[in-house]
Amino acid sequence: MKNFDADVLIVGGGLVGAALALALKDTPLSVLLLEGREPAFDWPADSWDTRIYAVSGSSRKLLEQTGVWAQLDAARLQAVQTMLIFGDSGPELRFDAPEAGLERLATILESRELQRALWQALQACPNVTLLTPAEPAQLAVDADAATLTLADGRTLSARLLIGADGAQSWVRRQCAIEPQTHDYRQFGVVANFSAEKPHRATAFQWFRTDGVLAWLPLPQDRISMVWSCPAALKDELLALDALQLAARVAAAGGERLGALQTITPAAAFPLRLNHVPKLVAPRVALVGDAAHTVHPLAGQGVNLGFGDVAELAGILSAVLPARCGDLDILRRYERARREPVYLMQGVCHGLQQLFNNNNPLLKAARNFGLGATNQSAWLKRQLIRQAL
Repeated sequence: MKNFDADVLIVGGGLVGAALALALKDTPLSVLLLEGREPAFDWPADSWDTRIYAVSGSSRKLLEQTGVWAQLDAARLQAVQTMLIFGDSGPELRFDAPEAGLERLATILESRELQRALWQALQACPNVTLLTPAEPAQLAVDADAATLTLADGRTLSARLLIGADGAQSWVRRQCAIEPQTHDYRQFGVVANFSAEKPHRATAFQWFRTDGVLAWLPLPQDRISMVWSCPAALKDELLALDALQLAARVAAAGGERLGALQTITPAAAFPLRLNHVPKLVAPRVALVGDAAHTVHPLAGQGVNLGFGDVAELAGILSAVLPARCGDLDILRRYERARREPVYLMQGVCHGLQQLFNNNNPLLKAARNFGLGATNQSAWLKRQLIRQAL
């Protein structure tokens, strides 16, 4: 009988990989989680992470079920009660949590705070082993196992290998799964600010001729900005000093929250759509950004990843450990995730293409659409339900 180092070997200990390991804590599966470098959790208490996520209700439910939510610092969480969306010539679309029968539309939290809570929770999981630092070097798959050779020469064998290693996934490349990539030729510029006026738990989004600008509420009337914009504007924003950046961002938002003060410097990342044709291969499955990326205008990237976790963990927990890597089992996961992933990618891509266009007919149509949607309570409820 073949000896295995673990039933499930997860490559990538980021948010999605760590959440998957934790979601398998009450199963008979043994789990080995590999991460290239151990996360550092010694940041200054008064600092804020520029990597901010709007966690949906379903993602929060997953984090509650795994015990992570209770370990988050409540003082660093911010509910979103209202979202205001503006077209590029006047119309406004408003979403309110009470109108949809919800306590909140989303919860804003920092990436590093969630990472800390996940890794703390993993320390108490007897069936999960953390291995860091560990870099994969070679992958071999046969009928019984996936065998990973590390850069230091060690080999690890498992019934199932999970690629949770990001948009440039090493695991995906080893399986010869090539994503169809669309480069938006845009960058997401991020920074955090304190605001003169209270945000009242409101998220703002402007579809502008120079990109999509979003302000997400943070505790104590701070906000996090994401400006999806062309390279020229990205370079311009990154070159501004703290005072100039705050003034520029405040003006771009019509000074809705008065004067802003920069509390974290601006950073930028490229925006690309990755459509991955296959989420599974023999003894291998992909989750999170390894399986899909979307434009950030809807803030759904991490929520799609947590959806992968919930689906795959549910399937694996219902089968015998000996079958966890069987291709027919893994295809259940692929089938279940295909529709929600394609739908969210299609919506985000379509909106980006619609608003990143100077055609006067399209401009009139998109602004009319925003205004018309705002008049339909039923349609707004359907959109909120889909997003959640």
